[in-house]
Amino acid sequence: MPDKLLIITSSGELVEASAPVIISASRSTDVPAFYAQWFINRLRAGYCVWYNPFNQRPMYISFQNCKVVVFWTKNPRPILPLLHELDERGIHYYFQFTLNDYDNEGFEPNVPSVEQRVETFRELSERIGRERVIWRFDPLIVTPQLSVRDLLKKVWNLGNQLRGLTDKLVFSFIDILGYRKVQANLVKETNQFSKETIEQAEFTQAQMNEIADGLAKCRDRWHDEGWDLQLATCGEQIDLDKYGIEHNRCIDGELMKRLWADDKDLLYYLNYGELPDKNSLFGMDFSRPPLSPEKMKDKGQRLACGCMTSKDIGMYNTCSHFCAYCYANTSREVVEKNRKRHSGEAESIIR
Repeated sequence: MPDKLLIITSSGELVEASAPVIISASRSTDVPAFYAQWFINRLRAGYCVWYNPFNQRPMYISFQNCKVVVFWTKNPRPILPLLHELDERGIHYYFQFTLNDYDNEGFEPNVPSVEQRVETFRELSERIGRERVIWRFDPLIVTPQLSVRDLLKKVWNLGNQLRGLTDKLVFSFIDILGYRKVQANLVKETNQFSKETIEQAEFTQAQMNEIADGLAKCRDRWHDEGWDLQLATCGEQIDLDKYGIEHNRCIDGELMKRLWADDKDLLYYLNYGELPDKNSLFGMDFSRPPLSPEKMKDKGQRLACGCMTSKDIGMYNTCSHFCAYCYANTSREVVEKNRKRHSGEAESIIR
């Protein structure tokens, strides 16, 4: 089954398109919150367009081979009424649901309240199953006013509300020094930092271990109360094995194998990195050893990222949550300009 094919666009043009099996929607923007109808419109059209952020060249992406969509979101409510369209097409999906509690700090000015997001989390989990809703508290942030202990209290309180609604909590430590946009936005958008104090938000090794120890104690307490919650880090180099905390794979082939073991085409792809050849006389050959996770790793992600290969369809500078720690937005002004140019009928989220 080819990963490239020819498609006819809505304007009648014949173009070459990528045909990924797994689509990420999206690390770059919140598709479920702001582009839910756009996503469904493109699914109906059979393709979308993604623009390379460095050279602005278009890439056509066909949904023909798509077996799984991984959604990343802080507010999936707008897409809930539309999920049946994926179900009807036999496309599997699960959610990376970032549910932080930074209401008092103002780090996430345009997300719904914690109470509303908890209710949405509950509704989504009860609808599609808790194993398909991954809870992310991401990123963890410390400030002169927000201590490690304060953060652990926030996680504990949220966890008590999400008990039994998910199987995994994924977290990361904010990366300040690696992103100039993050530094600028934290100073500009909050009263927690100045140019002189911004480096205080970078976690020390001791703080990371303190967080890990506290989260492990929360997990153990929940386990004693009947909730088995896994803990994992996203894109972090630090080894927290002694706390029972693993390195996460957000685009997770092993999870997909467990969730959709009866989808033989998907299972074949997850084992061998290609869809089965429908023209083969011998059918699917599962006798050869499967590829290792390293062979299936997405080489376009950070070294510590464990995700398998997927195609992300989001674009930078298009998310209106305006989170102060965001690495994907340059400024509010650029986002608002892009949003005004977008329509739900467009081939891409933004050009």
